Amino acid sequence: MTHTHVAGSIHADATTAGPQWLDRPSDLNLLDPALWSSQVRRGEDGSVRVAGLDVREIADQVGTPAYVVDEADFRERARAFRDAFTGWQVYYAGKSFLTRSVARWISEEGLYLDVCSGGELAVALAGGMDPARIGLHGNNKSVAELEHALSSGVGRIIVDSLDEIGRIEQLCSENGWTARVMVRVTTGVEAHTHEYIATAHEDQKFGFSITNGQAMVAMVRCHYSEHMELLGVHSHIGSQIFDTHGFEVAARRTMKLLAQFSAATGTELPELDLGGGFGIAYTQADTPSTPDALARNLREIVEHEARGWNIVVPTMSIEPGRAICGPTTMALYEVGTVKVVDVDGGQNRVYVSVDGGMSDNIRPALYAAEYSAAVVSRNSDAEPVLSRVVGKHCEGGDILVRDVFLPADIRPGDLLAVPASGAYSRSMASNYNMLTKPPVVAVREGELSTLIRRETLEDLLRLDVGQ
Repeated sequence: MTHTHVAGSIHADATTAGPQWLDRPSDLNLLDPALWSSQVRRGEDGSVRVAGLDVREIADQVGTPAYVVDEADFRERARAFRDAFTGWQVYYAGKSFLTRSVARWISEEGLYLDVCSGGELAVALAGGMDPARIGLHGNNKSVAELEHALSSGVGRIIVDSLDEIGRIEQLCSENGWTARVMVRVTTGVEAHTHEYIATAHEDQKFGFSITNGQAMVAMVRCHYSEHMELLGVHSHIGSQIFDTHGFEVAARRTMKLLAQFSAATGTELPELDLGGGFGIAYTQADTPSTPDALARNLREIVEHEARGWNIVVPTMSIEPGRAICGPTTMALYEVGTVKVVDVDGGQNRVYVSVDGGMSDNIRPALYAAEYSAAVVSRNSDAEPVLSRVVGKHCEGGDILVRDVFLPADIRPGDLLAVPASGAYSRSMASNYNMLTKPPVVAVREGELSTLIRRETLEDLLRLDVGQ
């Protein structure tokens, strides 16, 4: 069941007894390996370990809420994409989650890196990422951002408007630079995902339309510009996608565009990027593909389309972000209050309030994203009860996990973890209600390291310069 409502998930099916896909667990102490990182285990005492380190010790050291990254799992997932897509360029989508340490991990595992702002570019460079292996995205890049990218020597800029092309030409003319660019195109593919994360239909802000000829106009302008080297075209159909059917349509339309461009100009463009958006398991209902399966299917699609349009298979690239970082991280909370609420039909729902909320994971409120949760500080033999995990914000839509079975004896002080929290949680975090943003810590072989420290009230006041 998908809960979607323009005003947020709390307004959709508010009194349901739970979605049809949510099964009553036979043992609440079992952790579904599809949802948790590879180094997560529950110990005999009931407390969960991440790469050998007890979550209770993590909470003691850094407090809660906190994002806990399994570094070995992150690196394993990066390598899995690198190896499955041998011969392709694998760009990690930094917008999903990026720190200087993550940039270093990505570099050490042989991946490229895609950034979407001057801030992300600065973090990537500070983390030691080779600028030649960085691509810059964005539908409204400022002159300052473009200047930073060009002066740093980024490997490619994905252009998104004629205005941007003009800005790049002016900067290059003034400084003697040549910009390596790809043209972002919209393929008209309707990805089976939420409206807010579908990005290839015509009525949205990204890219040049293939259908109305805008894409060809942009490509021709870049190709004949004395300040640009046109590498190819870029497509992205959306996020949290579980199959490759949409990519098949996108590949057909983009490779047709490449063939048409070649016929018109006599030049075969060398590169094609099919984007990312590969889904992960947030709940037991999710069935994501593996990197090997994705690679096999996408290779077949691209080779088939190349034969059909009688063109050479271009250098291909993809941009996994969520599929690498998402499953590697749990959000760790402490339970503060437990409240039983009567709902329609004479049923009850248990509201479990934790010390975080929509400021550290906006996705459930933003587009009804579903998550799972488990008590991780102890075992429980209590009956499962349908629960809703909510935050501490002054907002009715402050829901972290809409429907989940938790033990009936859940109580204040328990540690609760939400798996698959690595993508778009910390990167979309806010200071709503003046809450400070949680830290991000990584665990490897039992050792804890801090990637991003916890914000403090002093940090908030330091930015507030008023009297």
